[in-house]
Amino acid sequence: MKGISVCIVCFNEEARIEDCLKSATWADEIVVADSLSTDRTVEICKKYSKNVISNPWPGYVAQKNFVLGKASNQWVLSLDSDERVSDQLREEIIALREAGLGKDGCDGYYMPRKTFYLNRWMTHSGWYPDYKLRLFNKNKGTWGGLEPHDKVSLKGKAGYLKGDLLHYSFKGISHHLEKIDHFTTIAAKEAFLQGKRSGPGSLAARPLFTFFKMFILKMGFLDGLPGLIAAGMSAFHVFSKYAKLWELQKRSK
Repeated sequence: MKGISVCIVCFNEEARIEDCLKSATWADEIVVADSLSTDRTVEICKKYSKNVISNPWPGYVAQKNFVLGKASNQWVLSLDSDERVSDQLREEIIALREAGLGKDGCDGYYMPRKTFYLNRWMTHSGWYPDYKLRLFNKNKGTWGGLEPHDKVSLKGKAGYLKGDLLHYSFKGISHHLEKIDHFTTIAAKEAFLQGKRSGPGSLAARPLFTFFKMFILKMGFLDGLPGLIAAGMSAFHVFSKYAKLWELQKRSK
Protein backbone atom coordinates (compact mmCIF):
# COMPACT_ATOMS: atom_id res chain seq x y z
CA MET A 1 0.00 0.00 0.00
CA LYS A 2 1.39 3.37 -1.04
CA GLY A 3 1.46 6.09 1.60
CA ILE A 4 0.34 9.70 1.28
CA SER A 5 2.19 12.82 2.42
CA VAL A 6 0.15 15.93 3.13
CA CYS A 7 2.16 19.03 2.18
CA ILE A 8 1.27 22.40 3.70
CA VAL A 9 2.78 25.89 3.32
CA CYS A 10 2.02 28.58 5.89
CA PHE A 11 2.97 31.90 7.43
CA ASN A 12 1.52 33.45 10.59
CA GLU A 13 -1.56 31.23 10.55
CA GLU A 14 -1.96 30.41 14.24
CA ALA A 15 -5.70 31.07 14.07
CA ARG A 16 -6.41 28.64 11.22
CA ILE A 17 -3.58 26.13 10.84
CA GLU A 18 -4.71 23.72 13.58
CA ASP A 19 -8.04 22.95 11.90
CA CYS A 20 -6.16 22.26 8.68
CA LEU A 21 -3.76 19.90 10.44
CA LYS A 22 -6.55 18.10 12.30
CA SER A 23 -8.25 17.34 9.01
CA ALA A 24 -5.05 15.64 7.78
CA THR A 25 -4.17 13.41 10.73
CA TRP A 26 -5.22 10.31 8.75
CA ALA A 27 -2.25 10.81 6.37
CA ASP A 28 0.94 8.79 6.60
CA GLU A 29 2.98 11.97 6.90
CA ILE A 30 2.43 15.71 7.27
CA VAL A 31 5.15 18.00 5.94
CA VAL A 32 4.99 21.74 6.65
CA ALA A 33 7.03 24.54 5.10
CA ASP A 34 6.74 27.63 7.27
CA SER A 35 7.92 31.00 5.98
CA LEU A 36 9.49 32.20 9.25
CA SER A 37 6.26 32.85 11.16
CA THR A 38 6.44 35.21 14.11
CA ASP A 39 3.35 33.88 15.90
CA ARG A 40 2.54 30.39 17.29
CA THR A 41 2.17 28.73 13.87
CA VAL A 42 5.31 26.58 14.13
CA GLU A 43 4.53 25.56 17.71
CA ILE A 44 1.08 24.36 16.65
CA CYS A 45 2.42 22.55 13.57
CA LYS A 46 4.93 20.61 15.66
CA LYS A 47 2.04 19.10 17.63
CA TYR A 48 0.95 17.31 14.44
CA SER A 49 4.15 16.83 12.46
CA LYS A 50 7.78 15.93 13.05
CA ASN A 51 8.65 17.47 9.70
CA VAL A 52 8.19 21.23 10.07
CA ILE A 53 10.73 23.14 8.01
CA SER A 54 11.46 26.86 8.09
CA ASN A 55 12.12 28.30 4.66
CA PRO A 56 12.15 32.02 3.73
CA TRP A 57 9.31 32.87 1.37
CA PRO A 58 10.47 32.42 -2.27
CA GLY A 59 7.01 32.79 -3.84
CA TYR A 60 3.92 30.59 -4.01
CA VAL A 61 5.12 28.24 -6.74
CA ALA A 62 8.64 27.86 -5.39
CA GLN A 63 7.49 27.25 -1.80
CA LYS A 64 5.03 24.56 -2.84
CA ASN A 65 7.68 22.83 -4.92
CA PHE A 66 10.06 23.12 -1.97
CA VAL A 67 7.73 21.30 0.43
CA LEU A 68 6.88 18.81 -2.33
CA GLY A 69 10.55 17.87 -2.46
CA LYS A 70 10.56 17.17 1.28
CA ALA A 71 7.75 14.60 1.13
CA SER A 72 8.94 11.03 1.71
CA ASN A 73 5.98 9.43 -0.05
CA GLN A 74 5.41 9.28 -3.79
CA TRP A 75 1.81 10.46 -3.49
CA VAL A 76 1.07 13.86 -1.99
CA LEU A 77 -1.97 15.89 -1.03
CA SER A 78 -1.30 19.61 -1.10
CA LEU A 79 -3.22 21.86 1.29
CA ASP A 80 -3.24 25.56 2.07
CA SER A 81 -3.58 26.60 5.70
CA ASP A 82 -7.13 27.88 5.09
CA GLU A 83 -8.32 24.55 3.66
CA ARG A 84 -9.77 21.46 5.34
CA VAL A 85 -10.31 17.90 4.16
CA SER A 86 -14.00 17.09 4.48
CA ASP A 87 -15.12 13.75 5.92
CA GLN A 88 -16.28 12.51 2.52
CA LEU A 89 -13.04 13.52 0.82
CA ARG A 90 -10.99 11.85 3.56
CA GLU A 91 -12.87 8.57 3.14
CA GLU A 92 -12.46 8.69 -0.65
CA ILE A 93 -8.71 9.24 -0.38
CA ILE A 94 -8.29 6.51 2.24
CA ALA A 95 -10.22 4.09 -0.01
CA LEU A 96 -7.89 4.95 -2.90
CA ARG A 97 -4.87 4.38 -0.68
CA GLU A 98 -6.15 0.99 0.43
CA ALA A 99 -7.00 -0.05 -3.13
CA GLY A 100 -3.58 1.07 -4.34
CA LEU A 101 -2.97 4.58 -5.61
CA GLY A 102 -2.41 4.66 -9.34
CA LYS A 103 -3.91 1.23 -9.98
CA ASP A 104 -6.85 2.86 -11.76
CA GLY A 105 -4.45 4.46 -14.22
CA CYS A 106 -4.66 7.94 -12.68
CA ASP A 107 -1.60 9.96 -11.75
CA GLY A 108 -3.58 12.63 -9.94
CA TYR A 109 -7.06 13.62 -8.82
CA TYR A 110 -9.15 16.76 -8.98
CA MET A 111 -11.44 17.54 -6.08
CA PRO A 112 -14.24 20.11 -5.78
CA ARG A 113 -13.40 23.03 -3.50
CA LYS A 114 -16.21 24.71 -1.57
CA THR A 115 -15.68 28.18 -0.11
CA PHE A 116 -17.27 29.52 3.08
CA TYR A 117 -17.94 33.22 2.56
CA LEU A 118 -19.86 35.67 4.76
CA ASN A 119 -21.39 32.89 6.86
CA ARG A 120 -22.58 30.67 4.02
CA TRP A 121 -21.25 28.02 1.67
CA MET A 122 -21.02 29.38 -1.86
CA THR A 123 -22.57 26.93 -4.33
CA HIS A 124 -22.62 29.10 -7.47
CA SER A 125 -20.81 32.27 -8.65
CA GLY A 126 -18.12 30.19 -10.35
CA TRP A 127 -16.79 29.44 -6.86
CA TYR A 128 -18.18 25.92 -6.84
CA PRO A 129 -17.29 23.22 -7.68
CA ASP A 130 -13.95 25.01 -8.43
CA TYR A 131 -12.05 21.78 -9.11
CA LYS A 132 -8.45 21.69 -7.88
CA LEU A 133 -5.78 19.09 -8.67
CA ARG A 134 -4.32 18.47 -5.22
CA LEU A 135 -3.74 14.72 -4.85
CA PHE A 136 -1.04 13.53 -7.23
CA ASN A 137 2.03 11.40 -7.87
CA LYS A 138 4.93 13.80 -7.31
CA ASN A 139 6.96 11.96 -9.97
CA LYS A 140 4.33 13.01 -12.50
CA GLY A 141 3.37 16.45 -11.20
CA THR A 142 4.96 19.72 -10.17
CA TRP A 143 3.78 23.19 -9.23
CA GLY A 144 3.74 25.87 -11.92
CA GLY A 145 1.56 28.78 -13.03
CA LEU A 146 2.00 32.54 -12.75
CA GLU A 147 2.29 34.16 -9.33
CA PRO A 148 0.16 34.21 -7.30
CA HIS A 149 -2.01 31.68 -9.18
CA ASP A 150 -0.14 28.44 -8.66
CA LYS A 151 -1.40 25.20 -10.16
CA VAL A 152 -0.21 21.62 -10.58
CA SER A 153 1.15 20.61 -13.97
CA LEU A 154 0.52 16.87 -14.34
CA LYS A 155 2.12 14.61 -16.92
CA GLY A 156 -0.44 11.87 -16.90
CA LYS A 157 -4.11 11.03 -16.45
CA ALA A 158 -6.25 12.77 -13.84
CA GLY A 159 -9.42 11.50 -12.20
CA TYR A 160 -12.12 13.29 -10.22
CA LEU A 161 -13.19 12.86 -6.60
CA LYS A 162 -16.60 13.76 -5.15
CA GLY A 163 -15.73 14.90 -1.63
CA ASP A 164 -15.27 18.61 -1.03
CA LEU A 165 -12.07 20.37 -0.11
CA LEU A 166 -13.36 23.01 2.32
CA HIS A 167 -12.01 26.53 1.89
CA TYR A 168 -12.13 29.22 4.60
CA SER A 169 -10.34 31.86 2.59
CA PHE A 170 -11.85 35.12 3.83
CA LYS A 171 -12.46 36.07 7.46
CA GLY A 172 -14.69 38.94 6.36
CA ILE A 173 -14.95 41.81 3.92
CA SER A 174 -11.97 43.70 5.35
CA HIS A 175 -9.81 40.59 5.08
CA HIS A 176 -11.04 40.06 1.51
CA LEU A 177 -9.99 43.62 0.63
CA GLU A 178 -6.56 43.04 2.21
CA LYS A 179 -6.08 39.90 0.13
CA ILE A 180 -7.17 41.70 -3.03
CA ASP A 181 -4.53 44.38 -2.42
CA HIS A 182 -1.87 41.76 -1.72
CA PHE A 183 -2.63 39.43 -4.63
CA THR A 184 -3.20 42.13 -7.23
CA THR A 185 0.15 43.70 -6.44
CA ILE A 186 1.85 40.37 -7.11
CA ALA A 187 -0.27 39.64 -10.20
CA ALA A 188 0.35 43.09 -11.72
CA LYS A 189 4.11 42.74 -11.32
CA GLU A 190 4.05 39.27 -12.84
CA ALA A 191 1.90 40.46 -15.75
CA PHE A 192 4.25 43.39 -16.36
CA LEU A 193 7.26 41.06 -16.46
CA GLN A 194 5.37 38.87 -18.94
CA GLY A 195 4.99 41.86 -21.25
CA LYS A 196 1.27 42.42 -20.65
CA ARG A 197 -0.09 45.97 -20.69
CA SER A 198 -3.19 47.79 -19.45
CA GLY A 199 -5.31 50.58 -20.85
CA PRO A 200 -8.82 52.08 -20.79
CA GLY A 201 -10.33 48.96 -22.36
CA SER A 202 -8.95 46.62 -19.70
CA LEU A 203 -9.84 48.97 -16.86
CA ALA A 204 -13.44 49.41 -18.03
CA ALA A 205 -14.44 46.19 -19.74
CA ARG A 206 -12.71 43.44 -17.78
CA PRO A 207 -14.21 44.27 -14.35
CA LEU A 208 -17.69 44.66 -15.81
CA PHE A 209 -17.46 41.33 -17.60
CA THR A 210 -16.18 39.66 -14.43
CA PHE A 211 -19.22 40.90 -12.51
CA PHE A 212 -21.62 39.87 -15.26
CA LYS A 213 -20.05 36.42 -15.57
CA MET A 214 -20.11 35.70 -11.84
CA PHE A 215 -23.48 37.15 -10.92
CA ILE A 216 -25.48 36.32 -14.05
CA LEU A 217 -23.79 33.61 -16.14
CA LYS A 218 -22.52 31.66 -13.11
CA MET A 219 -25.79 32.35 -11.25
CA GLY A 220 -24.20 34.15 -8.33
CA PHE A 221 -27.62 35.64 -7.57
CA LEU A 222 -28.54 32.20 -6.17
CA ASP A 223 -25.89 32.75 -3.48
CA GLY A 224 -27.91 35.70 -2.17
CA LEU A 225 -26.29 38.89 -0.93
CA PRO A 226 -22.91 37.15 -0.43
CA GLY A 227 -23.07 36.27 -4.14
CA LEU A 228 -23.59 39.93 -5.03
CA ILE A 229 -20.74 41.01 -2.76
CA ALA A 230 -18.44 38.30 -4.12
CA ALA A 231 -19.12 39.39 -7.70
CA GLY A 232 -18.44 43.00 -6.79
CA MET A 233 -15.24 42.11 -4.97
CA SER A 234 -14.05 40.00 -7.89
CA ALA A 235 -14.72 42.87 -10.29
CA PHE A 236 -12.73 45.16 -8.00
CA HIS A 237 -9.95 42.55 -7.91
CA VAL A 238 -9.69 42.67 -11.70
CA PHE A 239 -9.87 46.48 -11.74
CA SER A 240 -7.11 46.73 -9.11
CA LYS A 241 -4.84 44.37 -11.02
CA TYR A 242 -5.09 46.30 -14.27
CA ALA A 243 -4.88 49.68 -12.52
CA LYS A 244 -1.65 48.58 -10.84
CA LEU A 245 -0.36 47.22 -14.13
CA TRP A 246 -1.10 50.61 -15.76
CA GLU A 247 0.76 52.31 -12.90
CA LEU A 248 3.80 50.08 -13.46
CA GLN A 249 3.76 50.99 -17.15
CA LYS A 250 3.83 54.69 -16.35
CA ARG A 251 6.63 54.32 -13.82
CA SER A 252 8.75 52.38 -16.30
CA LYS A 253 8.79 55.19 -18.87
